[in-house]
Amino acid sequence: MPGEGRSLRSGKDTSSSTNGEKARSNSQSSSSKDKPVPTRAASSKTKAAAPARKGSKKESSNDKPQPNGQPIENGVNGADDVDMIDEEAETVKVPTGKNGEEEMTVVVPPPKGSKLSGEPGKDPEGDTAMGNVDKAEDGAQDVEQMDPKVKAVTDIKGNFQLLEKAVAQFDARFTLRVLRSISSIRKHLSPDLLAQVITETYGPTNAIAKTLLSTLGKEDVRFSDASASEMDVDQPSKDKNSKHGTSTKEILPEVDTYLSILVQIYLHDSRAVQAGAKFSSDLIGHLRTLNRRTLDALSAKVYFYYSLFYEQLAPVPPSPTASVVSIRPHLLAALRTAVLRKDQDTQATVTTLLLRNYLSTSHITQADLLISHSQFPPAASNNQIARYLYYLGRIRAIQLSYTEAHEHLTGATRKSPATPSAGGFYQAASKLLVVVELLMGDIPDRAIFRQPNLETAMEPYLNLVQAVRVGKMEGFLSVVQANNALFRKDGTYTLILRLRQNVIKTGIRMMSLSYAKISLRDICMKLDLGSEESAEYIVAKAIRDGVIEATLDHEGAFMKSKEAGDVYATGEPGEAFHERIRACLGLHDESVKAMRFPMNQHRLELKNAQEARERERELAKEIVEGEMDDEDGAGGDFEGM
Repeated sequence: MPGEGRSLRSGKDTSSSTNGEKARSNSQSSSSKDKPVPTRAASSKTKAAAPARKGSKKESSNDKPQPNGQPIENGVNGADDVDMIDEEAETVKVPTGKNGEEEMTVVVPPPKGSKLSGEPGKDPEGDTAMGNVDKAEDGAQDVEQMDPKVKAVTDIKGNFQLLEKAVAQFDARFTLRVLRSISSIRKHLSPDLLAQVITETYGPTNAIAKTLLSTLGKEDVRFSDASASEMDVDQPSKDKNSKHGTSTKEILPEVDTYLSILVQIYLHDSRAVQAGAKFSSDLIGHLRTLNRRTLDALSAKVYFYYSLFYEQLAPVPPSPTASVVSIRPHLLAALRTAVLRKDQDTQATVTTLLLRNYLSTSHITQADLLISHSQFPPAASNNQIARYLYYLGRIRAIQLSYTEAHEHLTGATRKSPATPSAGGFYQAASKLLVVVELLMGDIPDRAIFRQPNLETAMEPYLNLVQAVRVGKMEGFLSVVQANNALFRKDGTYTLILRLRQNVIKTGIRMMSLSYAKISLRDICMKLDLGSEESAEYIVAKAIRDGVIEATLDHEGAFMKSKEAGDVYATGEPGEAFHERIRACLGLHDESVKAMRFPMNQHRLELKNAQEARERERELAKEIVEGEMDDEDGAGGDFEGM
């Protein structure tokens, strides 16, 4: 038996093979009087035997330190000659009584030189060592350096699974994730890539696949066998008519619509306006036959590109015979259907498209009627709300409601996305907001023009603000003439022409602050007015509108300014502070409404509360019963009962 103990430590005995465990068990069962297998603990003095017998597996586990301070870990050093009952420790039987035996875990250390003899990079159990981390990193770099087209195909197919999950769980967040991934896939779209995805997704007899391929000009492409293995094959079928013994799984309409959106995007980017308009019209007709709430976000995107194609068809707006006029009945029908089906995504998108359609042809009255006879969904996405506020602000500015227009445009700039792709919208909203502030008689803050994404685009409007602030009519007219084409392109030219009166009012205000008394003739010369009568009329109107605080002497033909009071004694600071507080509270309310919580969480809380109450009742009942048992045992008064 001492020899057996030496063989366990030396690693040279050939008896420690795969059958060593069986041989050891036979030798131990042959005689119960044999001594236990000597180990490092058992070969010591007899005084240490009692603690060894009392020790448990936890005391002799792998966390027990060696003399050099490192924990023992089996298999790390490459020992192949030690037989283990389990993967971590050696178990031997140590007698604890006269007739009883108890299993005790004993850790046998491997030889010190076996670490060098083992295979580098792997331990005996086949696990990869730390030396292969570099290879794993190389594999990760290979994944990162994947071909962009192959990655695009993989992303598109991965979005199919998200759409299936959205339908199965009825959760629109998966659909939104799919739509957000379009921006990264868009740059790699091509007819070959889309044809590859279509042929690997559909079968050769699918009508939608044929339509998509014909739109891309890939009618002769060959369908691959991947479609039969990935998307179409479900489970073995019992149908006798099935040739391959498999049943095809029907492709979801969400997948069809998603691929159609990718085709729309490719046609738009490739300037195929005619083909895109025809394809979008057919797609809209197909979507009207479907009534699925999981299609709402995708349908909204389809309507967006549908309107975008027709805006680019000749004749283009603002011609009264533009092609956008022909799609208004279809958009109104889609709005009516979306309201009846409570499709908020399509309702919000179509509402903004109709407002854009009316404004492109200067039909302001129809746009105002649409706003008054419809209600924008409050649960719409942030981007659609920003668009709606921008169009609403433009309509109110044209209708001379500058206060409402300023409120709507401020909300649009605040809700504008911060991504670089949305920079054009933020610039358009900021330009219109600056013009509206000038029409209200205010001077915009200079910090607006110092923003990096607005500095170049807002330079003409900065010159316009400086001309209005000075109150010089000549400078104002020169700025308007120099940037005439830009203002017309931005759609702000007609509003800027209204600033002539504001320039005059600003000039009068500057003179009222500079002079305590000034004649009408001097006012006429400074403002380049035709006559003193017109100067008197403009000054009187400015006094009535509250632009200046002065009095007009008709007989003496002069204007006398009043002493300027303390602005903090008026209600203007309170009103400005109230506006800021209201904006912050509105932002807080919208943030609370946009929060998402786990579904049926309240039921789980009620269930937990009910279980807690039941446990409390049981505990109270046990306490009461325990007290009654003590009384019964003490007095025995209840035996008769």
